[in-house]
Amino acid sequence: MPAASHASPLRVIISGGGTGGHIFPAIAIARAIQAMRPDTQILFVGAEGRMEMEKVPAAGYRIEGLPIMGIQRRLTWKNLLVPFRVWQSLRKARRILAEFKPDLAIGVGGYASGPLLKAASSMGVVTMLQEQNSYPGITNRLLARKAAKICVAYEGLDRYFDKNKIVLTGNPVRPELAAFTDKRSAALRFFHLSEKLPVVLVIGGSLGARTINQSIQASLGALSKKNCQVIWQTGRSFASAARSSADAIAPEHVRVFDFIREMDLAYAAADVVVSRAGAMSISELCMAARPCILVPSPNVAEDHQTKNARSLADRGAAVLVTDDTARASRGKEILSLVADAERRQSMTAALTAMARPDAAKEIAAVAIALATAEKTL
Repeated sequence: MPAASHASPLRVIISGGGTGGHIFPAIAIARAIQAMRPDTQILFVGAEGRMEMEKVPAAGYRIEGLPIMGIQRRLTWKNLLVPFRVWQSLRKARRILAEFKPDLAIGVGGYASGPLLKAASSMGVVTMLQEQNSYPGITNRLLARKAAKICVAYEGLDRYFDKNKIVLTGNPVRPELAAFTDKRSAALRFFHLSEKLPVVLVIGGSLGARTINQSIQASLGALSKKNCQVIWQTGRSFASAARSSADAIAPEHVRVFDFIREMDLAYAAADVVVSRAGAMSISELCMAARPCILVPSPNVAEDHQTKNARSLADRGAAVLVTDDTARASRGKEILSLVADAERRQSMTAALTAMARPDAAKEIAAVAIALATAEKTL
């Protein structure tokens, strides 16, 4: 049966970025929208100088940059520029909206989503939010007042948002993670690891995480004595130190990478994962269903990583270790979990129950419904 025809293409703006945790889900949403409505025209709006300005065009989409910047936590004269940059960003956002004439504007978090969605609401453009965290930041709480729908990843967000606007969808993840369950043997061959020994995957985000890196460095001897193999993503700045430690202590058991592109294989090889607790990391861990030790970063707005991690720990899906105790306890926690097959099996079941493999499709369906309704008014 042929697809139904549509009078004219939908026009959608997706705004946000700053980190891969915002950018890659945004791209997944764009692709899901176009899979359902191939004629949809999509424009991204990001922050000048941030990674979305490179990653979005690489994915094949056009992007406009706003001169927005965030407030620095340390005392610096640059904070004096923030009000001016906000005013500039609102002005440019209005121009972008007037020229593109979107049927819908979607905010996915990050600096740019605030001024773009605020300008869109003031100009009568329908807006929706994708809230990735279990605890929404102040910007999304303010933008939610005018948003038509809010797609969330966790239950219980009616404490912050109008429950009639909430749609529980989960967070989009990279599509290759949806089909990696039969890749373990291939993954172990790829990383040159033994099938007879347990594997610990350590990831601290694309930039690395100092506390995680230092705690793993301090634990290499203990992990090696118990024949634990380690796949270690360090980030660029720690890679040299990590390789030196690995070569000195356990060259046969440790594989060091500054960045891992083949994350589907990394998850497939792992028995236990050590990770930060950003929204995308949490969603990928649920999809991968790998028992995990989460070390929330203390350097994020409103401590949302701790709240993300606690949402898993409270369901028996993760072990939560605070950043300030990680160095002292990480090795013990890893070895304890590696040795406890029953606990790992229980955590796998809990993670599987929390996974939302069709998140991007569900968010796209909400977006298309809103945009189509606006088109027919």
